[in-house]
Amino acid sequence: MILIVVKYRVKPEAKDTFLDAVADFTAATRAEPGNLWFEWSRSVERDDEFVLVEAFQDGAGEAHVNSDHFRAGLESIKPLLAETPLIVSRQVEGEGWDRMGELQID
Repeated sequence: MILIVVKYRVKPEAKDTFLDAVADFTAATRAEPGNLWFEWSRSVERDDEFVLVEAFQDGAGEAHVNSDHFRAGLESIKPLLAETPLIVSRQVEGEGWDRMGELQID
């Protein structure tokens, strides 16, 4: 699978509306064949930073970045951003979340 983590720093005036602004983009991406997850979080250290964790089955990532809603989503997000997002994108083994071996809860 391909695992992607992106950090988005938003302008001060977008901090409280950013998740609403990406709602359609989020819903469309989650509906894509091959999307495993597409989850937004807000940083606990920076109130102007949102973190997107997403994953796709092998081969599905290319369809995502070539989709109309991807391009439209980026265009709608761009005016809200304070800087270019930071990204980690890697091909990893597996098809989803695994249980943490070092910390087991019975």
